[in-house]
Amino acid sequence: MSALRTLAPTPDNHGALNLRRTSDFHAALLAMAGHDLRQPLQVIQTAYEWLGSRVAHTAEKVQFERGERAIGRLAEQLDRLIGALRLYEHSQRIELSLVPLGPLFWRIASENEHAAREKGVEMRFHTTRGVVVSNPVLLDGILRNLMRNAVKYTEPGGCVLIGCRRSGENVRIDVYDTGVGITPEHLPQIFEAFHRLDSTHADGLGIGLFVVRRAVELLGHRVEVHSRPGRGSRFSVFAHAG
Repeated sequence: MSALRTLAPTPDNHGALNLRRTSDFHAALLAMAGHDLRQPLQVIQTAYEWLGSRVAHTAEKVQFERGERAIGRLAEQLDRLIGALRLYEHSQRIELSLVPLGPLFWRIASENEHAAREKGVEMRFHTTRGVVVSNPVLLDGILRNLMRNAVKYTEPGGCVLIGCRRSGENVRIDVYDTGVGITPEHLPQIFEAFHRLDSTHADGLGIGLFVVRRAVELLGHRVEVHSRPGRGSRFSVFAHAG
């Protein structure tokens, strides 16, 4: 079993103005993407739903399902881009509060249940009364990204689980899967932007775990990864108990 822990970076003010301008430019691009792409994508999804009720022949259904999957991938990546924008916005004014984990686990598991069921993957979540000190928007984004990856990299017949347990003064939030796992040589790079865990699942932008790392750093939380190739992975986020 291998483990990786991310730590907050050492502050460096050199070139801070240029970095801020670059960040503002990136944020503007993300805002435009969210505004300009979401509406036509919704129109396409609505049209496909209408067409789906009229497809009769097997060959047409195959092509229709391919299109549906492509639309689903576009919607997922747009959500990730918008999530990155929200992360940037909240990094300017992070407010911590008490976040109940039970309702959060239920909502995230429910949102991923359809995708899991389509793959033949079992979705589980533990009921809990646990509370952590965090930011509800950023913590939600962290767990959403971890759950999406867990479903994505778990083969049919596997299982994905989200739960938590007390760890000293912290609560350890676990997203566990029985998926393909991560090889030791890939562990040091998995939280880098545009890095994909597995080339056979390379239909995304590779920014999900980068967003996770950045959000964890901003919140002062900690993330650890334990993984065995072919056996699955466990991503653990440590936050102060409320």
